[in-house]
Amino acid sequence: MKELTLNDLAQSRGPGQLHDSKFMSAAEKSKVLKHWEMFLRRGLEKAKFTKALYHHLIQHCSFIAHYDIHGFYATYFESGDDTRHFLSQFDTRKGMPKSIEYGMTYWLTDEDYCDINTEMCRIAWRYIPVLELKAKNDQRHTDLAHAEVLLKKHGLSLPGGDKGCNF
Repeated sequence: MKELTLNDLAQSRGPGQLHDSKFMSAAEKSKVLKHWEMFLRRGLEKAKFTKALYHHLIQHCSFIAHYDIHGFYATYFESGDDTRHFLSQFDTRKGMPKSIEYGMTYWLTDEDYCDINTEMCRIAWRYIPVLELKAKNDQRHTDLAHAEVLLKKHGLSLPGGDKGCNF
C-alpha cells in the first residue's frame, strides 16, 4: 500500500475547497486561514495571533493549550528555537509533518480538518524559510547575550570587548 502524502491529501479535495464539519464551518475555516496567513506574513507578531487561530491550533492541530493564548504564544514564539520547533509542524519539505506535541499525523489526516490543516501547510511553506532564518538569528542573539552575562559574572569577556561579538 502506498504511503499517503500531503499532495494526496491536497488533491483529494481540490485547492481551496473547505467543508463544514461538526465543530467548524467552512466560513470559520476560511477566517482562520486568513488569520494564519496574516500572522505568518507579519513575522509572528503577537498582535496578529488571534483567538480564532489559537483555538484552531489547540482544538484541531494537536497542540496543547499551555494554559491560555498568552502561555501558548510565550511557549512557541518568544524563543527562536521554540519558534522553529512550532514551524516544523507545518513544514512539508521533508514529507508529511507530524504533531510536535504527540508525534503523529492525525491532525493532518483527520477527515473533518484535513482541508484547513493541509491548506495551513500550503500557506506556511512560503513563509517558513524566512521565519526560520529570523528565529535562528534571534536565538543566536539571545544565546550570545546570555553568554556575555555569564562571562561577566565570572569576570570574563567575549573577544572584541565592548564591540560585541562578531562570531
